[in-house]
Amino acid sequence: MRAARTSKLATVTVPGPAGDLEGLLQEHEGETPQATPAPQVVAVVCHPHPLYGGTLHNKVVHRVASVMHQLGAAVLRFNFRGVGKSAGTHDRGEGELDDARAALAFIRARHPGARSWLGGFSFGSWVAARVAAQDDALECVTLIAPPIRTSSFAAMHQARVPKLVVQGTADTVCTPELLAAEFPRWAEPKRLVLVEGASHFFDKKLEPLADAVRTLLEPFATK
Repeated sequence: MRAARTSKLATVTVPGPAGDLEGLLQEHEGETPQATPAPQVVAVVCHPHPLYGGTLHNKVVHRVASVMHQLGAAVLRFNFRGVGKSAGTHDRGEGELDDARAALAFIRARHPGARSWLGGFSFGSWVAARVAAQDDALECVTLIAPPIRTSSFAAMHQARVPKLVVQGTADTVCTPELLAAEFPRWAEPKRLVLVEGASHFFDKKLEPLADAVRTLLEPFATK
């Protein structure tokens, strides 16, 4: 059983390719740079579509980050370019790749030697998937409601990174039927957990979402 530790949440500024990015960093007490003990895992979670109200404060992003933190990770949520206090303008998912890479670089530099995870919800999962396909240092990528209808996940067809996917069965935006047709094309290793009755935003289903994410990530947390 993991001993309880005090958690702290801090506002941080992440140097980004289009200017500074606004972030929230959740660490356990004592997990400052050069401190002991340092976290064994760091994680970054990407938010949903900026043009439809997506921010680092999204409830699904918050819940996924909370589970990662409970499993021992120091977790960074950040706003993509043009969102909140982040500099720049929306770049249709291309510049946002570099934003996610900058967030990973920031938390990896803060905690050198820690294993790293990446996650994302909806639009954020599309960004996370493409970053993960090119980042051999990632231990896994967690994709929540990947937008198969509107975005290509061809990067997952050959990527060797473990893919952990959570999908609501009542999602009408990223439907389970479309995911069911696409998921078999993704390279192993991969795991899919369906949350029964969950809509795209997991309304009234945040606890089952958290349980699904925990189930998928626990084998990596205990390494």
